[in-house]
Amino acid sequence: MTENVRELTVQPWVGSPPTAKIRVPGSKSLTNRALIVAAMADGRSVLSGALDCDDTRVMVDSLRKLGIAVEHDLEAKTLTVPGCGNKIPNREIDLFVGNSGTSLRFLTAMVATGQGTYRLDGTPRMRQRPVSDLLMALNGLGSDASSDLGTGCPPVTVRARGLDGGNAFVRGDVSSQFLSGLLMALPYSRETTTVEVDGPLVSLPYVTMTIEVMESFGVRIGNRKNRRFDIRPARYTGRPYAIEPDASAASYFFALAAVTGGSLTLEGLGSESIQGDLGFVDILEHMGCKVVRERGATTVTGGSLRGVDVDMNAISDTVMTLAVVALFAQGVTRIRNVAHIRHKETDRIAALATELRKLGARVDEHPDGLVIDPPARLTPARIATYDDHRMAMSFAIAGVKAEGVTILDPDCVAKTYPGFWDDLGTLAT
Repeated sequence: MTENVRELTVQPWVGSPPTAKIRVPGSKSLTNRALIVAAMADGRSVLSGALDCDDTRVMVDSLRKLGIAVEHDLEAKTLTVPGCGNKIPNREIDLFVGNSGTSLRFLTAMVATGQGTYRLDGTPRMRQRPVSDLLMALNGLGSDASSDLGTGCPPVTVRARGLDGGNAFVRGDVSSQFLSGLLMALPYSRETTTVEVDGPLVSLPYVTMTIEVMESFGVRIGNRKNRRFDIRPARYTGRPYAIEPDASAASYFFALAAVTGGSLTLEGLGSESIQGDLGFVDILEHMGCKVVRERGATTVTGGSLRGVDVDMNAISDTVMTLAVVALFAQGVTRIRNVAHIRHKETDRIAALATELRKLGARVDEHPDGLVIDPPARLTPARIATYDDHRMAMSFAIAGVKAEGVTILDPDCVAKTYPGFWDDLGTLAT
């Protein structure tokens, strides 16, 4: 691979298809959930295998500003969190969350359980990302939370006085992070709270992940078919907690095996994983790959790929990976029921359509997804990444298979996977 400050041209794979084992860094989603829960807990927690990236640094920095002295050992990949017992030490703080949706939504709910005035803001793109449904739910439970510009997006101010509990409604069709943020905070309400989900719930596996993290720290909640949740007053207990490798990040290497005909084993991600995005390999299996699932690892071996028609609502962070794999399949691929990814780091449906067309694909853009008709041969192209880490990593896989794919702003991968280019390069040598 050739690299400079602003762009990176991916060199196609030469020689035999890759056969290797790799372990990707810890899950961002698990790291940020565990940080919130550990910060609120009674006692000390040590999070092992924790991810170090832009999104987790934003969360750690915010917790420190709140007065929770998180220690990060980069070499050991551990985060030590002295729980505050839900007594947030600092009472008037401004928090900058970058473009981290998990940090914004989880911290907004967390600080509402405290006492004080908290302001949360982020990048220009973050100021376009919705949070009004979470604010309304918190206000219905006794908080005073508002969108400062009246847009329903950050900046947000929370004048916290604790949460009373009671009844809350939250939309499920924009982001599951609203519900996850509420669930993690609500054990510290004064009374039992019932949360009902209004409309379809997107990205359900992430809510399941949230509940499993809560249970690991000692809090169980009532769950009625993922439509109604009952949360009684309770307290988290600090503990050692191991972070799994990131299944969303693993999808790029599973895709690499799929398009090159290689065989890659992702260590630490097996049949006991609590991450829904590992379901990406099920789609690859339908496309013609061979998948071996073990307790502590998953192996994908590429085969003759065929297009699929798939609802990716539950694993929407892997939509972009699949869209690139579809370029190398026989026949059309349709991706459905992912309208909510228009509200991510960029409008991911529109961005995918634009960049796939540069490579020669025929793409029909729909409100909730894409139909991708692959070209006979990819056209060399300069791929815009829209400051979206998943655009860069997904389209890198196209460059491993085809000549002339240049990724603009490759450093945007630092949001969740700073070492991505090094790991990809190691496999290619």
